[in-house]
Order: sequence, then structure tokens, then C-alpha cells
Amino acid sequence: MANQHKLILLDLDGTLFVGNQEIPGAVKSIAHLREQGFILRFLTNTTTKSHAELFGQMISLGFRLAPEELISAPIGAKLELQAIQQKRNRPLRIWPVVADAIKPDFAEFEYDDVNPDFVVLGDIGERWDLALINKLFNLIHGGAELIALHKNRFWQTEDGLKADIGFFVAGLEYVCSKNALIMGKPNADFFKRVLDSVGVSPAQTIMVGDDIDSDVGGAQLLGMKGCLVKTGKFRQAYFDASSVKPDWVLASIADLPEVLAAS
Repeated sequence: MANQHKLILLDLDGTLFVGNQEIPGAVKSIAHLREQGFILRFLTNTTTKSHAELFGQMISLGFRLAPEELISAPIGAKLELQAIQQKRNRPLRIWPVVADAIKPDFAEFEYDDVNPDFVVLGDIGERWDLALINKLFNLIHGGAELIALHKNRFWQTEDGLKADIGFFVAGLEYVCSKNALIMGKPNADFFKRVLDSVGVSPAQTIMVGDDIDSDVGGAQLLGMKGCLVKTGKFRQAYFDASSVKPDWVLASIADLPEVLAAS
């Protein structure tokens, strides 16, 4: 089976590392995959760190990759907004409700928190409160479109599982009777953009991650193979209740090169 596949997409947090700790064997695993001839791309829904910060973190943990191999949800959103702006042939007004670290990624667009064309929603930590939720509701209900950098349900931290921004995205969709444009995994356009940039088909691609919904399920819907690792946010009860059936379930990323070599 390994000969059929050319590209491996790899989730970051929970798959290669948790916080600032490498998943044991992850660095060696990535090196072995390169030796086996696979093209690698590193995909993340993390929206609290800029591309440069994420890249620097991976290098500091010992991973070897080129900057263009790392693709984040904010970069995907920026590309989407650029395409919309070009199509509309006018400057877009946006309100980026995102971490301060990634606001520069959207600097080319006009800032407007009164009458924006788009609200861009990402992780903002402890800044959520009822006043912000009501402002978002009124802007979106009043006509602004919502771009969510992802819609993850929960994520793994060094202190355990925490609810993710999917909680707020789903709530805003419900009260505004609108669907958000979701960037990042499991958005099909996000996956397609990555595959097209490499020139590889879904049938030649494997997605590896700790999220059975965003990583495995999203990839399989597009025709890719999905590999679930039992690190990060993996929980056995959630796995048992899921309708998603991964093509591989591994103890960790450290097992992947050997499994693919034997396939």
C-alpha cells in the first residue's frame, strides 16, 4: 500500500507534540518518512501562533522542515479572503477576532468592527465574554459573513482537554441562522488547496492526526486514507462511539514508518 501513496499530511499538536514536549519518537519518525520518499506537509488548526512562531517551535523541538511545508488555518483564511477580494474587485472590510499573534496575517485588509464584510473568528483564549458574543451576534445577524479558522470541538493541553472554538462557532451559526465558512481541517477546500499545491491526488495521500473528526473523517470524505494516533486528544470512549473508521489506528506517530513499510 505504501507504494500507492506519495503525500503524508501531518497534524501538529497532539500528533507530533503536546505543548512544548515532543511525542516520543516523532522527530525520528518524520526523518524516516522522508527517507522512505514521502512528500510531507504539516497542517494545523492552531490559531494562537503565527506561521513564524509555529515554524520556530517545530525547529526548536528538533523537527526538520521547510517553511512552505507548514500550512496553518490562518494562512488558508488569508488566501480565501484574497480570492474573494479579487472576485468582488474591491477592498474587503474585516474584523479579525483572533489572537494578537496572527493579526498581522490579515493586515492587508481594511479593519472594521462596525460594518465589516467578514468577521474572522479564531482562538482568543480568556477574552470571551457576553458583550463580545452579543457584538458578534449583531454584526453577523446584521449581514456580516463569518469565517471560522476552524470548528474543533475540543483540544489537548498540558492541563487536559479544553473546549475549543467550535463551541462558539456553532452557537453563532445557530442564533444567526447562518453557516460559517470553515477554514482549516476538515474543510474540503483547505485539503484540496494543499493537495493541488503539491500536485497529488487524494488517493495518493494519507492524513495522520489525533482528531478522529477533523483529521481522519475530513480526509476520508475527500478520498484520502486516514490514520489516527492514540496521543493528544484521543479518548477510547469517543473513538468507540464514532462512526468514523480510520484506515490505521496507531499508538503514536513513532509507529507510522514501520507500518507503511510493511503495507
